[in-house]
Amino acid sequence: MLEELELRDLGPIREAKLVPARGMTSITGETGAGKSMLLSAIRLISGGAADSGRVSAGAKQAWAQGIFQADDGDAALAVAEQAGANVDDGEIFVSRIVPASGRSRAILCGRTVPKSVLAALAQELITIHGQSDQLRIASPARQREFLDRCANNEKERRAYAKAWDMYREIDDRLRRLGSQESSMRQQADYLRESIARIDRVDPQPGELEELKSQRERIEHAAQINAGVAGALAALDSSQGDGGDDYRGADELVRYAAQALRGIRLGGVFEQCADRLDSLQAELEDISFTLSQQLDLDDSGEDLDTINGRIHELDELARRWGPTLDDVIAWRDKARFDVEDLDASPEKLEELSAERDRRLLAARKAAAALTKTRERAAKRLSKDVDDELAQLAMADASLTIAVHARDGDAALDMNGGDDVEFLFTPFKGSPALAMGKSASGGELSRLMLALELSCAGERAGGESDMDGGTMPAMTFIFDEIDAGVGGKAAVELGRRLARLARRAQVIVVTHLPQVASWADSQFVVGKSEDGNGVVSTHVREVIGDARIEEIARMLDGSTTPTSLEHARELLASSKLA
Repeated sequence: MLEELELRDLGPIREAKLVPARGMTSITGETGAGKSMLLSAIRLISGGAADSGRVSAGAKQAWAQGIFQADDGDAALAVAEQAGANVDDGEIFVSRIVPASGRSRAILCGRTVPKSVLAALAQELITIHGQSDQLRIASPARQREFLDRCANNEKERRAYAKAWDMYREIDDRLRRLGSQESSMRQQADYLRESIARIDRVDPQPGELEELKSQRERIEHAAQINAGVAGALAALDSSQGDGGDDYRGADELVRYAAQALRGIRLGGVFEQCADRLDSLQAELEDISFTLSQQLDLDDSGEDLDTINGRIHELDELARRWGPTLDDVIAWRDKARFDVEDLDASPEKLEELSAERDRRLLAARKAAAALTKTRERAAKRLSKDVDDELAQLAMADASLTIAVHARDGDAALDMNGGDDVEFLFTPFKGSPALAMGKSASGGELSRLMLALELSCAGERAGGESDMDGGTMPAMTFIFDEIDAGVGGKAAVELGRRLARLARRAQVIVVTHLPQVASWADSQFVVGKSEDGNGVVSTHVREVIGDARIEEIARMLDGSTTPTSLEHARELLASSKLA
């Protein structure tokens, strides 16, 4: 519900504040006074296009702000919170700044947002029925949305959306697999060839490092033999070639141990002798190990064979490495991958069967959704015709057609049918699409009839807001009284008042028979200062001031007769 509308420097209006009634509010005033600027302000805060040409002369910028009140759970609160707005006590502040030059700014609860956020928010808060706004419902998508709102079929729409998403998920997966089938075969062939090549070489963990070490020893065999022989000669006297007088380290250590024991005093001497014995045993072990390293060039290993093996292993490591362990791990995983790829025909068949099951479920959900639309369309068409008869359009009629689609492509994200609103302005006229067969005034009255009928469908009969329920939507009607007068004007006002029992209604009107039904009335007028500068003001009229305004609307003056007539009109403009 719109609690307050405020604007500055927009067209001829320098400053204005509008606090509309909870039910019905009428906006009146002489032609050209600037009533359209109020609608312009509402369109601005609804994310509409910003026109710098509408900034008041001499002003730097125009500014408009709306304060809306929403209940817990309202979709508008979810939109605001998703945009990052901090909403306190359900109050949503929406404003728009339009500079005389440059880009406009949209602000939600003090936070700058894209204007698309304001548009999304306005869809949950405001419905404008003006001549330029009526064309939006001429689109099939808007007509379907309107019918769904009247059908109160949220349960069926959620069920279908879930079934549709499940079907699309598996259908998209099948399409991807189908398009990838050729590349999957190529991938399987590559994996099989790679596995066979690795198996032919048959790498073993750590083999490459061992072979490279072995090659290095073979290539340096002479150097190794010379070094080992020299070391053995120094360690072991039996390996030396110095004659009988030559003594190796092992013999010298043994002699030292014997000399210490010859002291025969024990203690430190005996301890050192024991340590020398241990050293001699270590020298003998070293000598044995080194002796095993002699004559490597006679080990029978073929250096060319080793180099060839190293080359094969290096090739594997370059392609699937960097190490042989990585190569072996890649081969083992590839074996499982090949199995999965080879099983793809069976997998496709299984997925295809599942897709058929999900498609059948989506079709059943779509059929259930279509039934709700068909039932609502039939009732709504009849109710709208009854309303039009009371709005000076007795020969006009509305047909809401729901066409179920056939074929494989019958379903889409919105169901399996197309919705079409066909309007017949007079008897004998062909039924034409809305927007192509009605004037602006007729469209406004048609939309009032639709809103009234829809409200009745959702409420299940007459109801009002006396229980304290906040109106969920604000309806704004402009040019609804075009071509209407007399009794039809009274009925128009009465039906706007009826709609205001279930929603907040703001109507811009020239007819006193319409304005008199409002719970509050605002007058847009012009004034001129001493310098001849004309400005527009907006003021609420209450009591005698409202009677005078209704009298002015009746015959352009405030004579005793017109004032009495105005009192009678206001007194009679009450719903039973």
